This record gives sequence, structure tokens and C-alpha cells, in this order.
Amino acid sequence: MDHADCIFCKIVRGEIPCAKVYETDEVLAFLDIAPVAPGHALVIPKAHHVNLFDLPEALGGRLFAALAPVAAAIQAATGATGINVQMNNNAAAGQVVFHAHLHLIPRREGDGLRLWPGHPYADAAAMEAMAQAVRQAIASGR
Repeated sequence: MDHADCIFCKIVRGEIPCAKVYETDEVLAFLDIAPVAPGHALVIPKAHHVNLFDLPEALGGRLFAALAPVAAAIQAATGATGINVQMNNNAAAGQVVFHAHLHLIPRREGDGLRLWPGHPYADAAAMEAMAQAVRQAIASGR
């Protein structure tokens, strides 16, 4: 299920080189060419799936199983004291390459990277209303 113009599919096929750090039959991890910090890696399914919503559950499990050993190796190699795991899904969330991938970003205290700001719900009723809407969407299969 390769997509001819997908840069990650080209990497999987060996048409574009990468700095590979981990590989199984279904998963590939390689260093990001524009890292947030040295050691920043991408973990991808070899098969083309657009994002989280397109990823089969079993393959998603194998993709997530690769995260811990790769993250631990990145920490060991870089001396980082933490790792951010991030997946952007759809353009509004910052997805640029439309082939499912997770970012592993090594972190250190005081490295200057910031997480997104939180905005509390107005009150408990507003939070419960959102929880109810999400539960309904799950129940309806959306």
C-alpha cells in the first residue's frame, strides 16, 4: 500500500536515505532531518497509513511497542533525562507528512522547549458536558 510520492514510503523503499536507528518487518525508526534536539527520531509504520485514524489497531500496537526501546536508546545516546512522544494528526494539528509517524524528542531540564498552554474548563459542568459528548461519539463509532 505504498504511495509513490510519499517521502516516508520512499525512505521505506530505500529511494531516499535515512539515518536508521531501529527496524522490524513493519516498523522503521530514523533520525529527523530537522531535529528539535539532537537524537530526535521518527517512528513510522512501513505500510502507508495517513495518521492515527487510518492506522490498523494491530499495527498501531507494534508501532507503539517500538517506542520504549527506541526512546531508551535515544536517552542513553544523548544523555537526555526525558523524552516527549508526539503524534500530529491532520493539518490543523501540525501534520506535514501525511504518513503516520511519532516523534521521539529527547529533553533536558532547562532546554527551552515549552509544552502547549493549558486552559481549564470554566467549571465542572462544562468539563462533564465535554466528557459526555466524547462518550457519545465513542458509542456512535465516530
